[in-house]
Amino acid sequence: MNIKRRLLITVMALSVFGAASGMAAAADTIAIITPSHDNPFFKAEADGAEAKAKELGYDTMVLVHDDDANKQSQLIDTAVAAGVKAIILDNAGADASVAAVQKAKDAGIPSFLIDREITATGVAVSQIVSNNYQGAQLGAEEFVKLMGESGEYAELLGKESDTNAGIRSKGYHDVIDQYPDLKMVAQQTANWSQTEAYTVMESMLQANPGIKGVISGNDTMAMGAWAALEAAGRTDVIVVGFDGSNDVRDSILAGGIKATVLQPAYQQAQLAVTQADQYLKTGSTGLDEKQLMDCVLINADNASKLETFALSN
Repeated sequence: MNIKRRLLITVMALSVFGAASGMAAAADTIAIITPSHDNPFFKAEADGAEAKAKELGYDTMVLVHDDDANKQSQLIDTAVAAGVKAIILDNAGADASVAAVQKAKDAGIPSFLIDREITATGVAVSQIVSNNYQGAQLGAEEFVKLMGESGEYAELLGKESDTNAGIRSKGYHDVIDQYPDLKMVAQQTANWSQTEAYTVMESMLQANPGIKGVISGNDTMAMGAWAALEAAGRTDVIVVGFDGSNDVRDSILAGGIKATVLQPAYQQAQLAVTQADQYLKTGSTGLDEKQLMDCVLINADNASKLETFALSN
């Protein structure tokens, strides 16, 4: 009787231990915080990170800050309160995000940044970003070639608070400004927005009907510009974007937008999760905090191989 009772107690103890272990595993959650998924680039980031996290056995908390630093701070509070193990973050501003990432660090939660850097080191564990300058130079070289090294052009700038916007513009101009017959007649931000880019492009065309080309800080604005050009019957205008979205891929294949620059959003996000997993298990990623991933030019030659911000062999 005593032996049976001891066996029963042992089985019950093992069952309780197993349930507790299961609850602990379920609590191993990674928060994934990005700008709005209305932009396919940011959705690809979230999808890539979520897929890798689940593959590695983590639960996920997927949140959107809409490029609002205050909302981002609140979401990090939510993640901290939920006891997440790590945060994957495409941040809402290089300066404005430092305090939020520090807040997570102070709570013992490591952050792994993708796509955009912050203006501090030693706060995030990793900052994995595309080599925006290298990519912009690729796009600019293609733009110069398509323009035949001459003509009036316009530039659509990204959001001023985003470091990438300035880096890409500098990369463009370090190439284009070497050609004196290429003349920039308009330059304006459209804040990464397709709708805003449409309106800005309409105004640019009215003020500068001789525009021959448009170079854009991202694909979303390039799509807005192209829609405005189509509406104005100006499909002769050369448009080059940056990101490598499926929308621009389809436009390239249809003979619309001429080129873009692929930054590997999906792969970048998965790499961040892999590094988070490594860090949580060993206390180190074994890598430098700042990591650059090279970009790839996409044009009519290879656009058919592009799918969801990744290029097949």
